[in-house]
Amino acid sequence: MHHFKIISLLSFMTITVAACALPPHKPRTGPHATSYQASGKVGQDITNIMLTKRSYHCSDYVGQYHAIAEDDHNHQYYTAYLTISTLGDKCVFTSNALPNHNYNDGKRSLPNNVKPQYQVYQITQSPMFAAQATPLSLRQDNAIFLNGVKVDVLAAGCYGVGDGRVGCNNMNQPWRYDPVYSVSMFATDSHHAHAQPDGTYHYHAAPNALFSEHGHAPSPVIGFAADGFPIFGSLIDDHGNIRSVKSSYQLRTGSRPSGEGNPGGKYDGRFRDDYMYIKNSGDLDECNGMMVNGVYGYYITATFPYILNCFKGTPDPSFNKKRPERQQQRSRSLQRRPW
Repeated sequence: MHHFKIISLLSFMTITVAACALPPHKPRTGPHATSYQASGKVGQDITNIMLTKRSYHCSDYVGQYHAIAEDDHNHQYYTAYLTISTLGDKCVFTSNALPNHNYNDGKRSLPNNVKPQYQVYQITQSPMFAAQATPLSLRQDNAIFLNGVKVDVLAAGCYGVGDGRVGCNNMNQPWRYDPVYSVSMFATDSHHAHAQPDGTYHYHAAPNALFSEHGHAPSPVIGFAADGFPIFGSLIDDHGNIRSVKSSYQLRTGSRPSGEGNPGGKYDGRFRDDYMYIKNSGDLDECNGMMVNGVYGYYITATFPYILNCFKGTPDPSFNKKRPERQQQRSRSLQRRPW
């Protein structure tokens, strides 16, 4: 049983870092590069924190944070580090990509061991709507939570492509698997998370942490999407009634097409294509967000698409993923750099 501390980020004693101490962007690196680590356990301890703050300004979270996280299956403890600073008109999130809660606590151990990274993202402090929504892509991470762990919703596995787990890099390929499906072949822990081959821990849906799903007030901000818009938890104030927000994506009825290239069987949520957007059938738009009191934000939902399904604004380039060969080259050069 997890023990949680309920504390507002507003009360954090922040230790600010001069913007010039952080480069505009350090690439996310592979397992052979030096991971991010602050000097000792400086700043605020956010181990198992339950957030309460609802500010949509990323600059209101500036500070240094650390936490102790246990790998349940391997019975090892690790220290997570996160620094949030500002640089011009952007907020900079620098972390070692480890969570602030226990992980690898599923029925089976994660196939890839979680390893600390040197992870840096930037988001605009003034997000704006783009002329059209930007779809999710395997070439781009989606968001950063306020514990320093990224969101990477899409799986690289599709029906009929290899073993179904990896190799599906064509975004137009139909029948992409949903790793959150209840009997998915993608092993995740209780936080709907696991590690990529290089050990980077990431979420595919709502973590079993950061906010309470059974509170008596609207949920706090738990992170920011790549376009700078905030991500709220699942509870909203519906004219005085605190309830869970509802997605406007619905499970299709009937059966999938069969034959060459199609999986057949009933629509059951195994694939992302099992769902369809029905405008006004829930609270949220096609990107899983809405405007409340003049503030646009994405919301955590219990059902598909869980966090977000597209970007209403323009994603920051720092969320672009590096190709493996470039990543390895950058990792080797990073080892020679005196941070």
